[in-house]
Amino acid sequence: MSSVNTIMRGGSRFYVEPETGVKAPGVTSIISMGPKPFLQFWSAKMAAECAVDNIGSLVGLAMNDRQGAIDFVKGAARRYTKQRADVGSEAHDLFERMARGEVVRRVHPDLEPYRAHFAEFLDQAQPEFLRMEDVAWSEKHNYAGSFDAIARIGGEVVMLDYKTSKATYADVSLQATAYAYADVILDADGNRHEMPKCDAGAVLHVTPEQWALKPVEVSDRVFAQFLALRKTFDWDRETSKEVIGKPVMSGGTSLVTGTQRRAK
Repeated sequence: MSSVNTIMRGGSRFYVEPETGVKAPGVTSIISMGPKPFLQFWSAKMAAECAVDNIGSLVGLAMNDRQGAIDFVKGAARRYTKQRADVGSEAHDLFERMARGEVVRRVHPDLEPYRAHFAEFLDQAQPEFLRMEDVAWSEKHNYAGSFDAIARIGGEVVMLDYKTSKATYADVSLQATAYAYADVILDADGNRHEMPKCDAGAVLHVTPEQWALKPVEVSDRVFAQFLALRKTFDWDRETSKEVIGKPVMSGGTSLVTGTQRRAK
């Protein structure tokens, strides 16, 4: 059996079931349907800081390449996000290798704090890893996603998510619940396994300065919210493109209103 592949469509990730070819939207793409008004202000702040911190070279660039200067400032948030994502991916790879029992003694200096903190977590929590880096698949609700780990910690089966961001956010509860409420697990070879009953959820938050294991709610009420976002995903991708028909009447006028002038 072949492995589970992913594809990108319209900025969203879809998982492809290896036997049937059925495509299911990814959990994180579904969760992104939720309102995030703070991102607008954060993106503006990143652009402003970029402009101020690079004012000298930016002026020179703008005099010779106006669009290039605009693109440089505009891309500040995207560049930061990619940098953080790269660090997160490397840390996740490191965590998986250590969780599987690999003895890792030397890593890049930038990753050493993550290695040390994860080693301390393993020593203190003594987790028994049941599944790692597999795909949770919901046939009933048509979604899928790759989870970090399911582990037995302190006698409980825990859906465990690793985060290396500056802070942890409520979205992780939606994420852990979606995985825990999925129907089956598909492993790296595409084989199906029963989804174990998870007693709890948790996020292991690891930064260069510290680490913390935080409880995360996995419940019916959180799943209901996730399913609402699942419907919003379908609205955004499909239904919203069908609800306005072609004109049945039309006309023209030479009048240009103030609203139209301001929109130009």
